[in-house]
Parts: sequence; structure tokens; C-alpha cells
Amino acid sequence: MGEVGLRQAQEKMRAAGAAEVAIRVFTHYYRLLESGQQGKIREEDIEPVGELPHLDHLDTDPDALRSALAETVVIKLNGGLGTSMGVTGPKSALPVKDGLSFLDIIARQILSTRRKYDVPLPLVLMNSFRTKTESLQILDEYDGLRVDGLPLDFQQNMEPKLLADDLTPAEWEPDPELAWCPPGHGDLFTALVASGTLDALREHGFRHAFISNADNLGATPDPRIAAWMAEHDVPFGMEVCRRTRSDRKGGHVAVRKSDGRLILRDSAQVADEDTQYFQDITRHRTFNTNNLWIDLDRLADLMAGHDGILGLPIIVNRKTVDPADPSSPKVIQLETGMGTAIETFDGSQAVVVDRSRFKPVKTTNDLLVLRSDVYELDEAGDLTTTHEGDEPYVDLDSEYFKILADFEARFPAGPPSLVRADRLEVRGDVAFGKDVVVVGDVEVTAPAGERRVIPDGTELRG
Repeated sequence: MGEVGLRQAQEKMRAAGAAEVAIRVFTHYYRLLESGQQGKIREEDIEPVGELPHLDHLDTDPDALRSALAETVVIKLNGGLGTSMGVTGPKSALPVKDGLSFLDIIARQILSTRRKYDVPLPLVLMNSFRTKTESLQILDEYDGLRVDGLPLDFQQNMEPKLLADDLTPAEWEPDPELAWCPPGHGDLFTALVASGTLDALREHGFRHAFISNADNLGATPDPRIAAWMAEHDVPFGMEVCRRTRSDRKGGHVAVRKSDGRLILRDSAQVADEDTQYFQDITRHRTFNTNNLWIDLDRLADLMAGHDGILGLPIIVNRKTVDPADPSSPKVIQLETGMGTAIETFDGSQAVVVDRSRFKPVKTTNDLLVLRSDVYELDEAGDLTTTHEGDEPYVDLDSEYFKILADFEARFPAGPPSLVRADRLEVRGDVAFGKDVVVVGDVEVTAPAGERRVIPDGTELRG
């Protein structure tokens, strides 16, 4: 099974035009899988991190902010679709605040920062083939966003899904595209090299990259971190937040006992018997925001010295070839996470940031909070909270609110006011009228089989 399956996968990738470095990386992880590696990180092999520096207390020279930002590029991971919300296009194209999409707001943030600090600050997207066209159409509406000589995007690689029973490449006649998958966002490093983007950025004098998910509008390029990276020669910086109960399943940083390096352990890398330790927020106190800062010269040296293979920990993702059809063949997707690169750079650091830098939108629950009056959006694209304390907890009945069209049909006049809310839980088919206000801890239910309409101007108080 092994060599035959690997050869078939390699040939399939070459026939599809994959870069040789991407094929080498795939081969590395195929052989790890074949050898039985599952990428688990045992609790007995790590220890909690000590005190980490906080962004507000970084030792930086105020005069160095502009010069550091002038050598920084912003890279947004933009390969995701809105399929979990029933949308076929790029997730970043969804209207998220005041009628603007994620990409609209990102473009405004970039242009505003350029004006404020008088720096070039290129924006580059890592797209998938499914997100490229629509995303670039949105960004083309912003004059001056492109930086001469640099691409506005590069494309992540694709690899074959492998049949779980014999590790040969999967085929799926109903939709051949489903036989392919991205290799996780750890592919960022491979794609930067394969596309020539890494070389282009360095040739234009850019030293650092700030990398984040396109759905995290709190991830703006902070010049204090750029200056800290430059002044202290930090090769890899990870922004982390303090864990709360709701973050128990998020990947945390730790120290590897064998060599003292910082590592990232995600949920997929946890052995069943270690789950209690992984979810102990008093033991492992910080989680990865996926806001990363990387020295591009150090990355280039690492990639060149390892034949393009960083050797990130393997993530074995078991699915069906058609995720929507549980009866379709079982497959394995070989993935890596970009945050795990923290262990590959000598001298990697983590810095604690406030929650304001971590506002991901994964569900319509998150979308409702962001669209509500809990957040205000200014002309510069910056989001500021109007809510005292933690943002309200929202849990909408997934049967009626998970799909974006269903969600919007139940808020025809827009979201209710949540600025004085602590919690909003909705069970059943509930529609909200205009100017509804939620105060405190509120649960709204609808009778089974019926739609309940909350009248205009209602104050829901709990």
C-alpha cells in the first residue's frame, strides 16, 4: 500500500501542476503517517509556560514604530468558505458590520495605518482557488491598495485526500474537487516559497510579516509588536490570550521538556487520557490567537536549509471524502497548523494581548454580536466595544439560525441591542422585530412547531 499510494499521490499532484516543494512536503507527511505517527503531544513531555510579556509592557523605542512598520507586510489567511453558514463564496466576503465585508474592513484598516504612519504596508491574501476571484474583486474597489511589484495574493497548495483503508488517493466522481484538500494553514510557509511571494517581499525590503485569519477583525498591525520584533531580533512571535472556560478547547502554548522550546498543542494533538490537562485553564493559561509575526529572512533560511520542509507536527484529520455525505468513503487529510512553527525557530517568543485583538467569527452567534451595538466601527476600520466587561454570550438555536439566510430572515430589521446584555439564548423558531433591546441574562423560547415574533420596541430583561 505505502509506496504505491505515495507514488500515485505524487503523480496526481504533478499532473495538477503542484509545485515540487509542495510535493516534497506532502511526501514527508505521507511517510510520517505510514510510520504510525499521529502527532500526539503527551502531557508528561511538556510543562506550562511561565509569565509571558504583555503587549502593553513591551520594551520598545517609540521612535522605532514607524521604521519597523515600514518593513512589515500583512498576510491574511483567506482560503475559507462560508459553507458552515450555508454560503458558497469566500467567508471574508460576508457582510459583517454596517454592510461591509471582512475584506472591506481589512482594506480600510490597511489604508488607514498607511496614512497614519506613512508606510507602504502591503496587504497579501493567501487564497484558495475557490476564494481568489471574488476576494480580489472586492479589494480592487480600493484605489492604491496594491503595492507596485508585489502580488495582492498567492494561492495555497492542494493535496489529495487519502483513502483511510489503503492510503491511495481518493477519487469522487460526483464532484472531483472533493478528492482534494488544503494541507491546513501550515501550508502558508510552503505556499510563500512555491509562489515566489517570499522572495518578492524580501527583494522589496520587507523583513517581517504579520499573519492572521481574515475573519479576525481585531488582528490589526500593531507597530509596537513590529518594533519589538526588530529591536530584540525575534524570529517568530505568537500573540496569545488568557484562556477562559470558553477557550478550553483552543490550542495552548507550553514548554517542551526535552529542549525547553515553546510549542503549540492543538486539540487534535491531545491524547484522550490528557484531555483533562489540556482543558485545565489554570494549568495552561494562554491560547493561540493565530496572530503571528515572522522574520522573513529567518524563514527563508529555514526553508532553504531544510529543502522546503519545516517539519511541523503532523495533524491527521479523518473525514469522509464528501463531508456532507457520511456514507461516502472514509479519508485522511494530512494537515499542519501554522502556529506549530513556533517550535522550529530558535528564540521564538509569545506575547500576551487583550481580547480586543481576537474577534473571530466562526458562527452566526459571533456574527450577531459583531453586527450589534456591542461594537462600533470607525472610518479607519477599527472596532471598539461599547460593552462593559466581557462581550455578551449568545447561543442561537442552530436549527433555525445556523444558515445565514435563515439567520437574517429572523432579524429582518437588524440585530437587537446587546450593549446591556450578559447572555442571550434562543430556543426554537424566534423572529425579532425592530429596536428590540436585551438586558441582562435572557432566554427566549418558541413553542414547538410555531414561530414566535418579538414585537418592535420590546425590552427583554432577565
